[in-house]
Amino acid sequence: NEACRRWMRDAGVSGVLPPPQDKVVPYSSNSSLSRPSVTAQDLGEAGAPDAAPACERSDSLPTLYVQLHGDMARRLEQHEKPLQVQNDFLFKLGFKDPWRVQEEGMNTEMGSLIRFYAGKPHSIESSERVQLSGTYNVRKGKMQLPVNRWRRRRVILCGTCLIVSSVKDSQAGKMHVLPLIGGKVEEVRKHSHCLAFSSSGPQSQTYYVSFENFTEHLRWQRQASKMVSQRISSVDLSNCSLEQLPPNLFYSQDLTHLNLKHNFLDASRSLVELQRFSKLRSLNLSNNHLGHFPLSICSIATLTEVNLSCNCLSSVPSAVGDMRNLQTFLLDGNRLSDLPDELGDLPQLSYLGLTFNEFRQVPTVLEQLGAVERLCMAGNELGTLTLQAFRLLRIKHIDLRYTHFMVPDEPDFLRHVTHLDLRDNQLSELDASLFPKLEVLHCERNHLGSLKLRGTFLKGLYASSNEICQLEICPMPSNLTYMDVSRNRLESLPEWLCDSKKLEVLDVNHNQLSQLPERLLCSGSLRKLLAGYNQLQKLPEKLEGSQMEVLDIQHNQLSELPASLFLKADSLRCLNASANQLESIPPSSLSEESRSSLQELYLTNNRLTDKCVPMLTGHGHLRVLHLAYNQLQSFPASKMAKLEELEEVDLSGNRLKAIPTTILNCKRMHTVIAHSNCIEVFPEVMQLSDMKCVDLSCNELSEVTLPENLPPKLQELDLTGNPRLALDHKTLDNIRCFRIDQSPSSFSANEASAAPAVWSHGYTEASGVKNKLCVAALSVNNFGENREALYGVFDGDRNVEVPYLLQCTMGDVLAEELHKSKSEEDYMTSTFLVMQRKLGTAGQKLGGSAVLCHIRHDPTDPGGCFSLTTANVGKCQAILCRDGKPLPLSVLHNVGVAEEYQRVRQHKAIVTEDNKVNGVTDSTRIMGYSFLYPSVIPQPHVQTVVLTPQDEFFILGSRGLWDSVSPAEAVEAVRNVPDALAAAKKLCTLAQGYGCGESLSAVVVQLSVSEDCCCCCCELGAPPPPSPGLFPPPINVVIRDALPPPSSCSEISSEVSTSEMSSEVGSTASDEPPQSALLPEAHAGVSFPAEQRAVGGGGGAGSCALHPVCLAGSFQRQLSSATFSSALSDNGLDSEDEEPIAGVFSNGTRVEVEADVHCLRAREHPVSSQPPVPETPDRTESEEAADEHEGGGMAEVPRKAEPAGGAESGSTRTLGKRRGNGSVAPQERSHNLIEIATDAPTRKPGGYFTAPAQPDPEDQFIIPPELEEEVKEIMKQHQQEQQQQQKPHPTDQLPIDSFVTLM
Repeated sequence: NEACRRWMRDAGVSGVLPPPQDKVVPYSSNSSLSRPSVTAQDLGEAGAPDAAPACERSDSLPTLYVQLHGDMARRLEQHEKPLQVQNDFLFKLGFKDPWRVQEEGMNTEMGSLIRFYAGKPHSIESSERVQLSGTYNVRKGKMQLPVNRWRRRRVILCGTCLIVSSVKDSQAGKMHVLPLIGGKVEEVRKHSHCLAFSSSGPQSQTYYVSFENFTEHLRWQRQASKMVSQRISSVDLSNCSLEQLPPNLFYSQDLTHLNLKHNFLDASRSLVELQRFSKLRSLNLSNNHLGHFPLSICSIATLTEVNLSCNCLSSVPSAVGDMRNLQTFLLDGNRLSDLPDELGDLPQLSYLGLTFNEFRQVPTVLEQLGAVERLCMAGNELGTLTLQAFRLLRIKHIDLRYTHFMVPDEPDFLRHVTHLDLRDNQLSELDASLFPKLEVLHCERNHLGSLKLRGTFLKGLYASSNEICQLEICPMPSNLTYMDVSRNRLESLPEWLCDSKKLEVLDVNHNQLSQLPERLLCSGSLRKLLAGYNQLQKLPEKLEGSQMEVLDIQHNQLSELPASLFLKADSLRCLNASANQLESIPPSSLSEESRSSLQELYLTNNRLTDKCVPMLTGHGHLRVLHLAYNQLQSFPASKMAKLEELEEVDLSGNRLKAIPTTILNCKRMHTVIAHSNCIEVFPEVMQLSDMKCVDLSCNELSEVTLPENLPPKLQELDLTGNPRLALDHKTLDNIRCFRIDQSPSSFSANEASAAPAVWSHGYTEASGVKNKLCVAALSVNNFGENREALYGVFDGDRNVEVPYLLQCTMGDVLAEELHKSKSEEDYMTSTFLVMQRKLGTAGQKLGGSAVLCHIRHDPTDPGGCFSLTTANVGKCQAILCRDGKPLPLSVLHNVGVAEEYQRVRQHKAIVTEDNKVNGVTDSTRIMGYSFLYPSVIPQPHVQTVVLTPQDEFFILGSRGLWDSVSPAEAVEAVRNVPDALAAAKKLCTLAQGYGCGESLSAVVVQLSVSEDCCCCCCELGAPPPPSPGLFPPPINVVIRDALPPPSSCSEISSEVSTSEMSSEVGSTASDEPPQSALLPEAHAGVSFPAEQRAVGGGGGAGSCALHPVCLAGSFQRQLSSATFSSALSDNGLDSEDEEPIAGVFSNGTRVEVEADVHCLRAREHPVSSQPPVPETPDRTESEEAADEHEGGGMAEVPRKAEPAGGAESGSTRTLGKRRGNGSVAPQERSHNLIEIATDAPTRKPGGYFTAPAQPDPEDQFIIPPELEEEVKEIMKQHQQEQQQQQKPHPTDQLPIDSFVTLM
């Protein structure tokens, strides 16, 4: 470390953050890295040393290396300075404020994204792939021969060979090389930890190597097994941070394929010895940042395939003409603008990749390449395609995506072209008839209004996402097999489609078709017809000879299906007729015997009645049945019994009162979804051994009988929305996703009702076809300190861990960022960027989409309204329903956006044919995927809207939801659904009914914003606006004769507010207001008039929901300053079995009793206009009891006191955990998967400590009913003792920070 500091001092430290003199260079947290790692602040602005290795430097000072996203580490160049490198990294990531960049740079977690090393770090994983070496006991030949003995030898496994040498002369002495390709590696049973390595061929040799332990034995066996299993002599050294080739690699003289991509090899020195591989045929050097073309490879005459993509090459030397056998030459993602004429000397070159370079015209050397069949020039800057002189070229495949070219109007243009790719070119017109031999045309995502082609050789047409209203193909394409013209403006289809003999797939989704050709369904070749999202009112009746297997006609205007559909189309396996106006379905047969092969039937969102059920019985092979949101009132048991092969059924949104018991005949049944019905009896589906998912939410269940042993594959059981249901089963905790409503607390009859909520939510999640739940939802109705709420949806695509990490952590991060910035865009952006760091800390390489919605009210603006701030990355989106119309709150970021495409191109990334950045993701802004930086970043789109009374609700959804349901349809579908959870359920059910097989998540937040929510009513005397449970129904525990008041008052009112659990599923119980909002004037020493203190939670005249006053009947829980414990403390009691007493709870170590002394003028009667009657200290207990009976001052003790609501203080605001009904409730401690930090109590100016405002229910000390009176008596005695020790205050009010605790 001292040598490193001396080197930095000699190099010149010029950074703004010089390293401390006494700071020790920290070691990497990664166990696989053995070198000391340092941050940019440790290194200051010192430039990197010379590029020579550290061991070659005369002063033996270490070389600096930088490692991005925990992957490869590269050597810093001499002109690079660590602090500047780190700052540039953070600015490109999305941070804008220099001070915030400096703060992030000092964070200890930054090493997961960028880290600096003094000396090259050593990675065990990559080093094992390069070579294995060690000194072991070795024996040559057969084990039976006594001549051969065990000897100590140096053994190396590198490339494709096993190298054995003397220990003393391991480099200069004699070396035995054993080629392993095609050989064997076997375990020797007679000797522990011994392997036998054998070569192939008639003169094979065998070496026995005895290892010291099983770990070494297993490592060598695994690596050697990969070598001997190869059919070709191939070595893969990609992603190994190589700066030079390993010397032992050159003993593999028979090497034919070498993969060196994603390294840091130097073109002039590291690759000079590649010519020693005399048999090398394939060489991959992509993504090595070579800077200039490696001349050494030009002398390897055997090369047939060379990949030099993404190496910042600006020119190709003339020596490239020496590679006479070259067939594939990939130069994509470089800076080339021209090619040498010597390239024309390559007679066998057939594939030339020039995509995403800087060509402004087609290189003239292509005229000499007569053998080239495939030319890729996508992503160049071609203005006009001028190939008049290239008519004699035999180029068949041309890739011209993202080139913005114009096709010249001349006949017989490129007559040899068979495959033409013109996607993403903003073309407004195209006459592809200029290509007479065209077989496959890709022209998706353009602006074509008409399309003209020659059909003589046409086999595939891909023209989706255009504006085509006229399609002309002449002559009739007799060889056409695939045709995709979806998302256009076609009003009719050509008749020649009926006569096409080879057409198998026809996709005409999202057009304006009102009818189909009369003979289209009679086609003997058509297997798949996708005609959804059109205006079809009737299908053709002619079905003779139909070979249709998949028919998708959803989202049309069909009122009936052809009567002979199932009779004649007996090959039909899947039918999707959802979102139509069907009232019945045709019969499957005219007799008892049926030839139906139908396996999947989707009829969601129609008008089907009970009459359609008998028509289903003929489909004996039916596996999937979706009948959600129809008008079914019953499903006869006899009909269900005949569907024995049924595996998945969805009957949601109907009027069913029961599921037929004959469902037990469906032995393969694994999914039963029947939410939003009137089911009263739980079906006996738990007796089916294959059952995985049961959803009976939003029904009228009152009792559920479960077997002792639940199905072993059961993963999801949703019983929310059944308010009368009481369920207790010991094995339910083993279910991956179990949801049930919490039991509502009982309230007394004389309690004031809670004010209506400004917002309430419901959410749902659904697994995909592979039973993987790759989505997660976040919902916190009370978030933060100033009447806030937070909702989110996260989609990990095919990853399960990423959305769960985002769900458990993102709320905590947002809570911290709110303290650092008040700007919506700043704190939302920082939340996403910090979350990127935390994903790296968790070791996540993959990523996912995310959308967050934050509702808040600015406490500094008394006349302000509620605002909704939305931020998103990836394909998770949110929409707001305003006046019944969808208002987008999010934006999709992909290469189709001009700004995003330019940014991706600026960083030399490649967009593959499937429109993905480097072939990984189609989103340019998304969480995770740090290895794609800086092309893919987590910087979100942020949008803020002010909520108005016209805003009804907003929806957050995952990618699968919005791919299946349009924003307009989503708004229309749930606008009239009163319950938020039922609305979210409906959205996911509709998406599944429309054919979505991915994981789904939807959050629906209903709004009730009135005009007076946007203004302060303290001065206006108006009633308070609706609030999210700001004043919930209180439960008052009045304690008599506690402290003598300064006047004649002789009681202190203590209240424990309990959130009311709504019977409407989807609305989450609201919590109490933040502490900072309850006493805005009390902390300033101002006493409240009696008229402003109303009993109950509803508020009254003179109170304001935005600025509530301290109420006599309202008390905010605060823990004592004496103790503080974590949420994980165990009090040894079961909160399910014992009853708590209001006002008494435990922090895990002692019992604490709360008493409210903040407002001493406690009242039992409602506020009246008359002056209060003074009380005397000598009132009798009977008089007090009479007053209590009249005013209702004493409420019933609840069965279970829930934690007081409200948000925690700044350092203790956390995300929350799942409630029993599936919602996410805030909690006092962060159960963060990435880091768990202990929150310390905060010292308040008033003189007491405050713990998190929401103790976990598990952290409460439950008082048995028989001890309630005893505890109350203890409280009275304790307060009487204080009465004797203290004198009455002369003023009318005690200090507001007084707090009474019994220990």
